[in-house]
Amino acid sequence: MLCTNTLTGKKEELVINKQVKMYVCGVTPYDNAHVGHGRCYVAFDVVQRTLRHFGAEVVYCRNFTDIDDKIMHRAEKELGDRLRYREIADRYIESFSKDIATLNCEAPQIEPRVTDNIPQIIQFIEELITAGYAYQSGNDVYFSIESDPDYGKLSKQKIEDLHAGARIDICEKKKNPLDFALWKGEPEGEFWSSPWGYGRPGWHIECSVLARINLGEHIDIHGGGLDLIFPHHENEIAQSESLFGAPFSRMWMHNGMVNSNKEKMSKSLGNFFVLRDLYKHFDPMVIRYYFLTHHYRMPIEFSFEGLTSAQKSYERLIRLCDQNCFDVDVSGYHSATIDSMTHFLQDDLNTPGLLGVIFEHIAEIAQNKHELAAVKNILVNVLGLTLQPLPVQTVELTPEIEVLIDARNKARREKNWARADELRDQLEKLGIDVRDSKI
Repeated sequence: MLCTNTLTGKKEELVINKQVKMYVCGVTPYDNAHVGHGRCYVAFDVVQRTLRHFGAEVVYCRNFTDIDDKIMHRAEKELGDRLRYREIADRYIESFSKDIATLNCEAPQIEPRVTDNIPQIIQFIEELITAGYAYQSGNDVYFSIESDPDYGKLSKQKIEDLHAGARIDICEKKKNPLDFALWKGEPEGEFWSSPWGYGRPGWHIECSVLARINLGEHIDIHGGGLDLIFPHHENEIAQSESLFGAPFSRMWMHNGMVNSNKEKMSKSLGNFFVLRDLYKHFDPMVIRYYFLTHHYRMPIEFSFEGLTSAQKSYERLIRLCDQNCFDVDVSGYHSATIDSMTHFLQDDLNTPGLLGVIFEHIAEIAQNKHELAAVKNILVNVLGLTLQPLPVQTVELTPEIEVLIDARNKARREKNWARADELRDQLEKLGIDVRDSKI
């Protein structure tokens, strides 16, 4: 199975051993999950399903960063006390889990919370200090990037270039402005006691520690969004490989961003769409299918027009697979179509290519029960599509809609097809699915 390794920039063979250990960076739970989260976790859900399809046992770990400035700011704003951050984290962990499960993403076997692993984080930091890779400054602890000659290898950046191009707040506590925090000092008695005083962990150290605890010092796949390459994943590599002296992950995989109006969709820019709001307008399986019509590494320019188009395409698959053919044994079944679909899966999880094969051969697939069963098996068990009929959405026939329908019927009687198409487009924007019969 070929996967694009961000570290080398090349497609590499991921040798599927009996067990594959995969770590994917999870969310900071201070708000509801948005489309970008959905895209990321659908992508890695397909990764684990594909690995299992090819015979691997996958151990999937995804963390919750449940202590963070954003969570504390939310607690201060809503509850009047930043130390009540746990209540905010609990609320949005529950919300996230429901919203991602609604996309038919299987829960990872391991979902650790940072706050449940503070002693191990402190121990990891102590080991880095002892080995000469980190230093204490006041109540803070920093990783020294100059202690790591390979720093920047994931993001393909050199330390001198980072100095020249980065906007860095000057901090007198740091030996180097690019050094990053492993432990953040806090007022006496707040958060956790450590050898360096009270405080809490920095962001980057958390994933190195949680991966070590749950999967070991060396893993097979580390994943996350493209925006995590620098500094988060770069810093994870620096911490883990400096201490362990060997590659942290065999394969680094990153999904592309979801853009809105050509900008990355994010909470900070205010241009994001919350998943549970989208579920009010589109079936979750349409959203999942929409993600899969794009290669996982490529950006998505999010639009409601794109979702509407995806829904029509997805409905074709539902109609194709509406026959109950799961009683057909497809183990060992091969055909040119199935082999082509498998080829696209094995070639860096090319789901758009796989779907293209189905639509190219849709007529032949429909006529062959074994072929249909094999296609359905891949769609359901590998791509995670339920293929259940979509609920019928009722739309109130307002006077405006009735006028448009009458005008379109008139245009069709007069064979004014251009005008009829124009009116059909207007009706579809209002939620009316126009299906013509012969005049």
